[in-house]
Amino acid sequence: CRFCFRKGKTPRRPAPKKPSNNQKDPVGVYCRVRPLGTEDEECCVEVISSTTIQLHAPDGLKANRNGEFKETQYSFKKVFGIKTTQRELFEEVSKPLVEDLIHCKNGLLFTYGVTGSGKTFTMTGSPGQGGLLPRSLGMIFNSIGPFQAKRFVFKPDDKNGMEIQNQVDALLERQKRDSQQSVPKTPSSRQRVDPEFADMISPEDSCKAEGVDEDSSYSVFVSYIEIYNNYIYDLLEEAPFDPIKPKPPQSKILREDQNHNMYVAGCTEVEVKSTEEAFEVFWRGQKKRRIANTQLNRESSRSHSVFIIKLAQAPLDADGDNVLQDKNQVNVSQLCLVDLAGSERTSRTRAEGSRLREAGNINQSLMTLRTCIEVLRENQMCGTNKMVPYRDSKVTHLFKNYFDGEGKVRMVVCVNPKADDYEETMLVMRFAEMTQEVEVARPVDRPICGFAAGRRQRNQAFKEELSRRLEERGGPVDGGITYLQLLQSLPSLPPCEISDPADDHTFPRVIECLEKRLKSFAFAVSNMLKSMLQELDGKLVSKENFIHEQRGKLGEKDKMIQNQKNEIDRLEKKSKMLEYKIDILQKTTNIYEEDKRALQHELESREQRLHRELSEKKRMETRLQGMVSDEKLRWQKECERRVNAKELEMQNKLWVKDEKLKQLKAIVTESKTDSRPEKPQRPSREKDRVPGEVFKTRGGGQAVQFTDIETLKQETPVAPSRKRRSSETGPNQEEHRDGDWSDVETRCSVAVEMRAGSNLGPGYQHHGYPKRRKP
Repeated sequence: CRFCFRKGKTPRRPAPKKPSNNQKDPVGVYCRVRPLGTEDEECCVEVISSTTIQLHAPDGLKANRNGEFKETQYSFKKVFGIKTTQRELFEEVSKPLVEDLIHCKNGLLFTYGVTGSGKTFTMTGSPGQGGLLPRSLGMIFNSIGPFQAKRFVFKPDDKNGMEIQNQVDALLERQKRDSQQSVPKTPSSRQRVDPEFADMISPEDSCKAEGVDEDSSYSVFVSYIEIYNNYIYDLLEEAPFDPIKPKPPQSKILREDQNHNMYVAGCTEVEVKSTEEAFEVFWRGQKKRRIANTQLNRESSRSHSVFIIKLAQAPLDADGDNVLQDKNQVNVSQLCLVDLAGSERTSRTRAEGSRLREAGNINQSLMTLRTCIEVLRENQMCGTNKMVPYRDSKVTHLFKNYFDGEGKVRMVVCVNPKADDYEETMLVMRFAEMTQEVEVARPVDRPICGFAAGRRQRNQAFKEELSRRLEERGGPVDGGITYLQLLQSLPSLPPCEISDPADDHTFPRVIECLEKRLKSFAFAVSNMLKSMLQELDGKLVSKENFIHEQRGKLGEKDKMIQNQKNEIDRLEKKSKMLEYKIDILQKTTNIYEEDKRALQHELESREQRLHRELSEKKRMETRLQGMVSDEKLRWQKECERRVNAKELEMQNKLWVKDEKLKQLKAIVTESKTDSRPEKPQRPSREKDRVPGEVFKTRGGGQAVQFTDIETLKQETPVAPSRKRRSSETGPNQEEHRDGDWSDVETRCSVAVEMRAGSNLGPGYQHHGYPKRRKP
């Protein structure tokens, strides 16, 4: 058998066939310039037209290689100056994306720029100046408000899809929710607006989308995540708090659904029914977002935040009453609003420790985004098929479907015109210019349901007509009893038996009786109606008086309630503002405390280092002092040794000279007395101590240093006597000369050797005597 069996890999599920669409749109890139902090700051950005800006190099960088002034211009889809309002920006950038969201098309909008360029303000805004996010929420709920399904009719299936529940299951879910009180109740349209959100968007700024399908039912789900140090965290996750051992938040992973779209597994999706509720959910997650104080921004975002608005819609059934129970007919579209963290240089922010790590991860993720854009542009312009490195960063991996044609992509580049950000702004402009050259496939319109249009309106008209008819049918019941009583009070008819067709007596009598009954009936009816009308008039007057009184009381109550509402709104607004300030102060306090701990830790480490250096310095000083004292003692001993050696040498020389003088003196004395000189005797130690001092030599002998030298007077002997002595010399004399010390120098040398232990210098050579060798 030639077949070999081996374990095969699980086959990849084929992607659903998407309708081919060759139409592509470039990525829409907009530019917004924020105002300068102070008027005396140097500006490096100038808005030339509605689509072009120009960058001027600051004074420190104005000269290029040729020494000339260098200016660069960049073009965008539209440029928004410093006087642009939040509403103008929303209508130009975000409003088309919200309209596409309602028409089942996806959208991606992210802000990009340097730290402190106004990205968070553009996305979120401030009280009185709502940003793109709250205005998008307001437009969504203003458009689909009357057509929203009840809560829990649409339910996420935890696989990036939606399920449809019937009315009974949805009711059970709502009852369970109400019993747990874990999800806030849906605020009705009559409920007062949140003061904080009311300050974000004024009523005249609210807008509404056109062409909303009234025969569909809608439901909005929101989720809020952040990407911190290349990890994904759920900001809406309600984790149980353990005060003894708090657990850090768990990171989430990215997965691929059956349509090969990326989503965050296990992310919390909250169903919201109003703009206030959605913004409250956003604000709850915003408080958990990681921010920090840096040298460039007081509240710098240290993570990329992604607010996902998911809109689920399904058509109504043929009756126009309930949602069609068919999962295949559910259309889910989403709008991702991304606030990217700002790129920064650590040399300017002076980041250390965790801040340095955060800055490195932020810059790495932004660099990956730039790389993906470069590869996409190269593939489209050069016809190559290089692999786009989406998986190198969580940001690009999460949104890779949008660049592959799953929706529109819009980018708002925020620019700070101050001169300090010139180099970073240049990099941002180059990236924006490159991004505009990338084209994304245009999304395909969803298929239209086969039911007839206008089902919701016909169902509503049918319900109104049915209720009106029921009211009309229930009205004649009391009138019927009165009608029977009235018939019984009328006179009875006479017998009217007719036996002959030509009977002319019975018919006139019956006719006369019927006319009487008719007259009496009409009279009774008129009297009854008059009494009823009078009674009704009396009741009406009394009711009008009662209503007038109640209206007066109601007016007073309304005024009181209105005053109380105004007071409550004022207090709530004040409370919200105080909570917002407290939150900001708490964050600032936490930032300062963290900085204080870091500085204290650094101070302690530097103190320890200084203490170590001081102790090392003391040890070094002690060691150097010991070495100096040892060296001093050694040199002192060496100097004493050399001095002693020199003194000994001088003493030896003086002793030799003294001996020579004694020898000469003896010779002179002998010549005068003509007597034989005696053998010179070495002076004793007692005698040596008188003229000088005795010192030890290196060889172990002793040396004498003379302090008193005897002065001898040398007389020259006469020549005859010397001749006579020379002539008188005989063998005995020569023998005596050989056995005795005849030479002064020889006798001195021998005496020195005997006394100093042969520790003299080189020998002497005089009058033919042999030279004394150095031992």
